[in-house]
Amino acid sequence: MRPAQIATVLEQEFLSTHDGHHTPVMLWGPPGVGKSQMVQQVGERHGMPVIDIRLSQMEPSDLRGIPFRQGEHVEWAVPAMLPDAQRHGEAGILFLDEVTSAPPSVSAAAYQLILDRRLGEYKVPNGWAIFAAGNRQGDRGVTYTMPAPLANRFAHFEVETHLDDWVSWAYANGIDERIIAFLRFRPELLFDFDPAHNPVAFPSPRSWEFAHRALQKFSNHGNLLVNTLQACVGPAAGIELGAFVANLDQLPDLDAILRREAVTIPKEIDLQYAVASALVGRALRARQESPAEAREVYGAILDFAGRFRQREMGVMLVSDLHRAIGQEIFAVPEFAPWAQAVAEVMLY
Repeated sequence: MRPAQIATVLEQEFLSTHDGHHTPVMLWGPPGVGKSQMVQQVGERHGMPVIDIRLSQMEPSDLRGIPFRQGEHVEWAVPAMLPDAQRHGEAGILFLDEVTSAPPSVSAAAYQLILDRRLGEYKVPNGWAIFAAGNRQGDRGVTYTMPAPLANRFAHFEVETHLDDWVSWAYANGIDERIIAFLRFRPELLFDFDPAHNPVAFPSPRSWEFAHRALQKFSNHGNLLVNTLQACVGPAAGIELGAFVANLDQLPDLDAILRREAVTIPKEIDLQYAVASALVGRALRARQESPAEAREVYGAILDFAGRFRQREMGVMLVSDLHRAIGQEIFAVPEFAPWAQAVAEVMLY
């Protein structure tokens, strides 16, 4: 399932705690596809705490608590990390990460917590959603087969990578436009993991964020840039990204495009992707710096999008612009003529 769809599922499951319809959710997927981050984002959107418990690092007693004598009886001390309405709030997310890396003895301790929302006398507050995540057995991580009794306590969703969803996230989170352009040019490299070879560094949504950081730190260290990119996304992808970045000095003048001057569109496809990504970045900055002037920038970009010989490239540019700025694009006077000009491409 696409990340955008998974995000909607998590959102609804969190909101459903108020109505008593919540079902614990298990997210499956290879390393680096953003499972943990999607859960954290639900908490951030609602300003709610997320308690992240890594089950692979737990012992059974860490969840069940430890016994102590109380008079003639034995009581159990509830672990402080479990949700408590007084300490953590009435609502939030209990996130059980690395479920498939937990030994069976720990998984067994989690059975009652997940389905019955309690452990002995302890009870999960009603406003707390329970989400979990783990890698599949074929992903070459440290994994155990999920016992059937535990599996039957979740609704299961497999997280897939999807470039459009990642691009929307990347623009919203300030990822370097050069990386966005490169992945538009080489979409198959968004996630490229071969469990059979068990690589140390490989392309994934997580590692492209690392590559973004490397560009900020080492762009002025030409002799180190490619090596640092390879350290993030692997040898082959790092070389390709380094060559792509080095070729961007041939980009046309973006300021001239925004002034609606006659600018020659590059013939090279990689440079066309780079121009498109850079223009969306300019639109976002204009929106933040001067909303009153942003529409002029949007209009100039729409004019430029209509000049691509390959109309699909212009459609991609405007689609990314729409994902980045939303409904505002429809109110720009230049949108209707552009949409009419590419109607055949949009329909077929």
